[in-house]
Order: sequence, then structure tokens, then C-alpha cells
Amino acid sequence: MPTAQTEISPVLVTGARIFDGHAWHEDRALAVSGSVVAGIGDEAAFQRASQRHDCEGCLIVPGFVDLQVNGGGGVLLNNDPSLAGIQKICSAHRAFGTTALLPTLITDTAEITERAIAAGVAATQAKVSGFAGLHLEGPHLSVARKGTHSPDLIRPMTEDDVQRLVEAALLLPKLLVTLAPESTTPDQVRALVEAEVVVSLGHSNAGLDDIRKFVAAGATMVTHLFNAMSPLHHRDPGLVGAAIGLGELSCGLIADGHHVDPLAIQIALDAKRGPGHVFLVTDAMSSIGSTEQSFQLNGREVFRRGGRLTLADGTLAGADIDMLSCVRFMIKTIGMGLDEAVRMATRYPAEACGLDGFGLLASGNRADFLVLNKDMDIQASVIGGEWLDHRELVA
Repeated sequence: MPTAQTEISPVLVTGARIFDGHAWHEDRALAVSGSVVAGIGDEAAFQRASQRHDCEGCLIVPGFVDLQVNGGGGVLLNNDPSLAGIQKICSAHRAFGTTALLPTLITDTAEITERAIAAGVAATQAKVSGFAGLHLEGPHLSVARKGTHSPDLIRPMTEDDVQRLVEAALLLPKLLVTLAPESTTPDQVRALVEAEVVVSLGHSNAGLDDIRKFVAAGATMVTHLFNAMSPLHHRDPGLVGAAIGLGELSCGLIADGHHVDPLAIQIALDAKRGPGHVFLVTDAMSSIGSTEQSFQLNGREVFRRGGRLTLADGTLAGADIDMLSCVRFMIKTIGMGLDEAVRMATRYPAEACGLDGFGLLASGNRADFLVLNKDMDIQASVIGGEWLDHRELVA
């Protein structure tokens, strides 16, 4: 039965198979009331529809949720930590099906970090379409597992840092922080979690005993599984083993065929203990949605070659992939079913980060969804009930 919200002349989307994040609905309509989902049901049950979108032969799935987006559309958050920069990043990723994302700042100076937080607050106030919060990846990491992060900027967390993050969390819809046990303490993590900061462990060489202490303090995620972390060893499972074996942890995965071998992905999926899930992140840089072949990061040049982004020494520097391509990779290369691949890009990241109302097409949730054709091409994206026809963009 339609909910009470259907009395406000909903917009109906008809003719498509609808995946709500749990199951498929056949011969049903999706009703949208303003910015939220009013319900999924028999079209005849929604008598007062103000408008209809006929999507015959298409698929409707929740909009993608990406918790790690360094840039897009030629903009890198580190290089343009501004409201305009965040707007460009969100717009670039919408073209690839991401309807909610966390712009991500890689380890940088205190000044750039402050500017990024201020930009996130401005994006919150401006209600930037697709902006769901901020992800600060560093600077409190391990130099031993720095990856592409500048070692000169990595440093221990201070009590002043904790206080600044607590203050920022009050002003942002969501704040995700990636940190390493080597540069922080369980008490600091506990203080962040009490302020509703989501804590993810990453860029760390920590052993399992230390990792357990941080999980007990409230850390709930692991950043880009397998990359920049202590590997699985039979005597010390490290961060890889903790991410897979501890059910409290959810972990992001870059599914581009370069960061993680397909066999390692399959092993992780088979072994992951719940209730935490493996979910998809792009770790996308400014190259997505642009033609640029190189860009600057902390004064170093990053090169775009053959689907990879690397520093001059070959170190991977983020990813050159969008979320739709990640979903396709999971289906075509890993052999995953469409429904589970979509969950990895929608419901699972939303749940991991506590983004209530995202990732599921349920009554009262945000009306963020995609219309896909049978070839998985995006026909339209909807954010908060606002419809964008992608076929017109291509034309």
C-alpha cells in the first residue's frame, strides 16, 4: 500500500524492473514525493500522480554511494579545496552514476585541511547536489605504508587535531577520517567516535593486537583493502586479515584491475565475516570526467597511462576509474550478480558510513536512483527527486 506521502501527488516511474537494494520488483511503479521515495507498488494504487516517466525495458537501482573521491572533472580537492571545487567533483561523478559522495582530502598541510573543511561546510550550507560529507585521508598515517601520501606531511594526531575534527563533525553531514594506529591512540579514536566521526583504519603497518584495540575504541572501517596496509601473515593477520576476519569492520575496495588482483578480490569476498561488508570505492582522482593526462599532487606529478595513475617511480596514485566501471568490473571480471554488485556500490557503503536514507529505495529514503538500459548505460540519474536525463547530455 502507498504511504501517506503518496497523497502529495507523487511522480511515478513506470515500466522498469526496480531493485530497491534488497530485492527486485517486477511490474511495479516507483513513486517519488518531493525529494524522497514515497513507495514501490502497483501503479493503480497511486491515483494522484502529477507526472510519469515511462522507463519501459530499463532497470532502476539506487544511486551509487562513493566514500572515497579525491577529485573529478579536472579538479583535485587537494589542489582546489573550495565550494566550487566540490561542486565540480560532484557533477563529474554524477555522469557515472554516483549520486552521493564524500570528497576526499589526501594528506596535506594544516592550511589545506582547514580550507577543505571550510569548503565542506560551505557545500553543506549550499546543499550541493551529491555532496554527502567529507573524507580526510590522513595526515595521521604510517610513513611505512604511506603509498602516494607525502611522508613530510604525515604526523601524529594531537589533542588539538581531535578537537578540530570534533568541531568539524558538528558542521558536516558526515565526517570520515582515515588514520593509522601508529599515529593515533585508542583514546583519540574513542573521542572522535563519540562525536559521530566515522573512523577508518588505513595506511598502516599495525599488527592484529593493536588493531583490535582500535576496533574496540570504535573504528568501524578499513580504507582500500589490500593497499597500503600490513598484509595477511599466518602468525599475524595484519590489517588485511583484520578487515576480512573481524565482522565489526567494513572495508572499501578499488575494483579497477590494477590495485587488487581479481583472485584476491574473490578470496576476500568469500572470506569476509559479517555483519561488515566489502564495498566499492573509486579512489578517483581529477582525471575522471576529464581529458587530462597528468596533474600535480603535493608538488609531485601524477601520470595517466593505460588506466593507471602513478608517480614517476610507478607508485599508484589514486585510481582512474568511475563507480559504474567498478560495478561492471565486479560483474564481468569477478562474475558477481548484478544485484550484489549494485549493493556493493550503494547499500553497503551507505551502511558502513552511517548515511541514513541513502543506498536503499525505501519509503522515506532519499529519492536517489539511476535508470539503466539493458547494457548498463545510464539513461537518467535522480538526486533528491531532481531528474537529469543523461541521453540529452550525450546528444
